[in-house]
Amino acid sequence: MRKPSLLVIFLTVFIDLIGFGIVLPLLPIYSRNFEAQGITIGAIMASYSVMQFLFAPFWGRLSDRIGRKPVLLVSTAGAAISYAVFALGSAERGATGLVILLGSRLLAGICGANITVAQAYIADITEPQERSRRMGLIGMAFGLGFVFGPGIGGVSIKLFGVAGPGWVAASLCAANFFLTLVILGESWQPGATPVTARPQLAQWGHTLAQPKIGLLIGVFFLATFCFASFETTLGLLISENFRLDTERLQDATTSGYLFAYCGIVGALVQGGLIGRLVRKMGEPKLIVISLVIFGMSLAPLPFIKGDTPLHWRVLINPGGVPWLGLLLFLGLLSIGSSLTRPPIFGLISNLTPAHEQGATLGVAQSAGSLARIIGPVAAGAFYQFRPAAPYVFSAIVSLVTAFVAWQYLCRAPIPIGASAPAEN
Repeated sequence: MRKPSLLVIFLTVFIDLIGFGIVLPLLPIYSRNFEAQGITIGAIMASYSVMQFLFAPFWGRLSDRIGRKPVLLVSTAGAAISYAVFALGSAERGATGLVILLGSRLLAGICGANITVAQAYIADITEPQERSRRMGLIGMAFGLGFVFGPGIGGVSIKLFGVAGPGWVAASLCAANFFLTLVILGESWQPGATPVTARPQLAQWGHTLAQPKIGLLIGVFFLATFCFASFETTLGLLISENFRLDTERLQDATTSGYLFAYCGIVGALVQGGLIGRLVRKMGEPKLIVISLVIFGMSLAPLPFIKGDTPLHWRVLINPGGVPWLGLLLFLGLLSIGSSLTRPPIFGLISNLTPAHEQGATLGVAQSAGSLARIIGPVAAGAFYQFRPAAPYVFSAIVSLVTAFVAWQYLCRAPIPIGASAPAEN
């Protein structure tokens, strides 16, 4: 395995997520400035995940047929174009601006599905026993991208105006395109093993029909659903439980700090602990433990309030609000969620033949995108019924999923090394 190749793959995901993080916090603001209704704002927010859901299997299958590098180049160039369109749309007003913003997010979602190809590349150049650890680098790139993206967006809008975040994101993606073009070597040589061309639904059926892989994708779907529910409602919960001043944007800035905190914890876990934990416990047990940690730390969150004894005022006081208890459970939640993804994708990769890595990982990523579409809608409905409902429900789902994973993953041996890495 060549280290420059792994670095470029890491930067590909990291820069993509920085671009995503730069513009995502600004979408509701831009949309509101264009006098959009709530459902329109929601459609623009969801469009990215919808396109990822539709196109992740396509990019994966294509990379199995023509190689990983060409697909990464095309999708990265498309991402740069999408953010340039976003920048142009930011300067418009009314319905025209909304249409341009929606189009830019649709294109960004199509190109953002290349995370599948990045994972397939890692599988190509990594020995089976090391894949979970290497997959952790993808999660680390995710976490760091979400940490740095919003900050860069805030600085760029101050320096360059409302179009600044879009142009900065486009520039980063363009730089990544040239880095990939010059440095990245091809990891997969198509043609050695025939690749079966399947329509989208047929590919889903073929992948999910494999019991262990289908179970792992189901676990990933449910884990992502639970995290998306938490992600969607945390800002609302904090604002209500700690009586933050919405007019001074205390709720927005505090939520940003909390998400950055979660991202940093997650990045540290996925970048450093995954390999040692997998070697000590194995992927199946680590998946179960991660789901238990996540569920047990999610359930108490809605019951931590500014006037409860679950915090100590001496530790931290952002925006005038003390919350040690909240930070404790958010830290545990971040650890749990960060330990789930890498071993799932490591196992999926190990159970998949080399010539179907892209297609199978694409279906798994698509399932995660579907969860990110359904999760926020369900969480909003639960939250409207009762603020604690999405947290308690998701905690139960997480713990039940852990039990199912224990029954069907830990009690039966899973073969390691089902596919060998290609020479690189």
